[in-house]
Amino acid sequence: MKTKYVVIIQCDMAKNRCSGMRCTNAFYEKTDAFKNYAKDTKYISFTCGGCSGKLVSSKLANFSRWLKKYDGIEKDEVTIHLSSCMSTDNSHYDRCPNIDYIKQIINKKGYTNMVEGSIFSKKSEKLREEGIYKKYQ
Repeated sequence: MKTKYVVIIQCDMAKNRCSGMRCTNAFYEKTDAFKNYAKDTKYISFTCGGCSGKLVSSKLANFSRWLKKYDGIEKDEVTIHLSSCMSTDNSHYDRCPNIDYIKQIINKKGYTNMVEGSIFSKKSEKLREEGIYKKYQ
């Protein structure tokens, strides 16, 4: 089944200094991690709720409740992106220390389509190649 809805989960701490504009633009322009989605794919973003990411559970429960009611979309038609600020070492912070726990929550809520990353900064990629930022994938 094709993805009908994309959820971007952003780091709550990074969101204090990041508007999310680059992730949003990448989604609408269908670049970076969003290049393979259809133009009619819907989008929503929210934060993890802060360390430890436990609020992802209640946010996904709320999203799930309205997803089917208003859009008739099933969970297997949703892809969840763990934003680059969570899944990589970058200018905001290192990779989220709770990312595996957050993935477990997402799976427990019935979502199986997950992607690590949202935008691919050329500068950050260069710093990873130089060994200044860590690589995780």
